[in-house]
Amino acid sequence: MKKGLNTLLFLIIGFGFVACNSSSQKGRQAEESSSAISTASAPTNPLDDKGVGPIQSVQLGAIQPELVKKGEAIFNEKCTACHRLDSRYIGPALKGVTKRQAPEWIMNMILNPDVMIQQDPIAKQLVSESNGAVMANLHLSEEDARALLEYLRAVDDSSSSQ
Repeated sequence: MKKGLNTLLFLIIGFGFVACNSSSQKGRQAEESSSAISTASAPTNPLDDKGVGPIQSVQLGAIQPELVKKGEAIFNEKCTACHRLDSRYIGPALKGVTKRQAPEWIMNMILNPDVMIQQDPIAKQLVSESNGAVMANLHLSEEDARALLEYLRAVDDSSSSQ
C-alpha cells in the first residue's frame, strides 16, 4: 500500500511539473510571438522608414538635372546656415543621406521637421547628436523638397562613382 501511495504521489507531482512547465513554455511562446508582432510593425531598416508627414510615396527614376540645379540653389540659399555636405556643422553632414534614409523620410524631414523631431526615432537621435539643435521649418513646398532630394541624390551618386 505504501509503495502504491508513493507511486501515485510521484505521478501527481510529475504531472503537476509537466503541466507547469508546459504552461510556462506557452507563456514564453506567446511573449515571443507578441514581441515578433510589435517588432514586425516597426521598420528595422532605415530605408523602409518613411517618417511622419505628407509624403507617403516618392517615385525615383534617373536623376533629373533641372531639379538638381534647382535643389542646389535652394540648398545654398536655405540649408547651408546649418548643414554642410561633408561635415557636421549645426546639423548633420548630408552627404550619403540618400543611402541611409528613404526618400520619403528625407522629404518629410524637410517639410515636417517639427513633427518628425517629436515622433520619429531617427530624427530624435539626430537632435540628440546635435546637442539639441533642431531643424527649422523653412516652409518649403513639396516641389522644393523634391528638388532638394534630387540634389542630394546627385551628390551621393557622384560621390559613389568616384
